[in-house]
Amino acid sequence: MIVVGLTGGIGSGKTTVAERFKTLGIPIYIADVEAKRLMRTSKIIKRKLIGLFGEKVYLNDELNKPFIAQKIFNNQELLQKMNAIVHPKVRRHFERWLDKQTSPYVIKESAILFENNLQEQCDFIILVTAPKEIRISRLLDRDNTTKEKIEAIMSNQLSEEEKIKHSDFVITNTTLKNTYNQVETIHKVLLKSVKKRKF
Repeated sequence: MIVVGLTGGIGSGKTTVAERFKTLGIPIYIADVEAKRLMRTSKIIKRKLIGLFGEKVYLNDELNKPFIAQKIFNNQELLQKMNAIVHPKVRRHFERWLDKQTSPYVIKESAILFENNLQEQCDFIILVTAPKEIRISRLLDRDNTTKEKIEAIMSNQLSEEEKIKHSDFVITNTTLKNTYNQVETIHKVLLKSVKKRKF
C-alpha cells in the first residue's frame, strides 16, 4: 500500500486538500485528530501526560487543550517530550488502520510530519503552502487567536523552504479552483505510480 504524506504549515489549507482527495475516493488518516483522541482515551498516555504536565492536563476527564497549549508555547523541550509519549501510539494506530484499507493509496495528514520524522513512513509527500499573510488572515478569521501567537507557532515549525526540498509535490493553496486542479493532477500521477509498482 502506497502511503502519501500530506503536510503544511498552520493555515496552509491541509484540510481543504485532504477533503478533495477524499471526494476522489482516497482514505484520509488525520494524525493530529487521532493523537488528540488517543490523548483522551489511552490510559497509558493519560498516566504519562499527568506525569509530565501534572493533574491539570485533564479537566473533567477531558484533555485541557488551553493548558497544554500554554505549557508547550515556546517550550520546545516540553513539546518534544509530549510528542515522544503520544506519537509512537499514533504510529501503531495508523499501521492497524492501514491494514484495513483497499484503495490504490492512502493519505496520512500531519501538520508536523517533518518535525517528527514521519516522512520515513511515506512513499510520497505532498506539501500544501500559501503566502504567509494569507495563512495569518485565514487563522485570524477561523480561530480566537492573535497574530503574535500565530507567528510564534509558525516559528516553531520547519520553514517552507526546507519542507519544499523534501516534498515530491507542492500545492499552492490560494484559490479553491486552482487547488482542486492541482489535487486532481497529483491524483492522476499517483494512480500511474501505483500501476507501475504492480508490474
